Amino acid sequence: MLPRNARLTDSAEFTRATKNGLRASSQNFIGYLLVEDIKHESRAGLIVGKSVGGSVIRHRVARQVRHALAERIVTLPDNSLFVIRALGGAAKSNIFEEISSIIDRVVKKSAEVKK
Repeated sequence: MLPRNARLTDSAEFTRATKNGLRASSQNFIGYLLVEDIKHESRAGLIVGKSVGGSVIRHRVARQVRHALAERIVTLPDNSLFVIRALGGAAKSNIFEEISSIIDRVVKKSAEVKK
């Protein structure tokens, strides 16, 4: 479970991250990373829409994504907002592997942009 101080809760932060952040995608997920100038701990949020499936499936996917994010949030740069969006086939995918891959790629992009 993500700690309370590591959760994105404000819709404006979700919008800022998805519109202005760096993007990495896999077959079933899209990740957005926005590193801000404002000092704060890294925070993450998720978007699991109805295209993923019914209520039970969406909640199962959301729990698995939160679990994967909780383990990998320490690898995100300081002062960052990270949003993961689940796509249609997310319920049948290896969620942890895809999330880890997306985080690795978007953090690498962030380091390259910073140089």
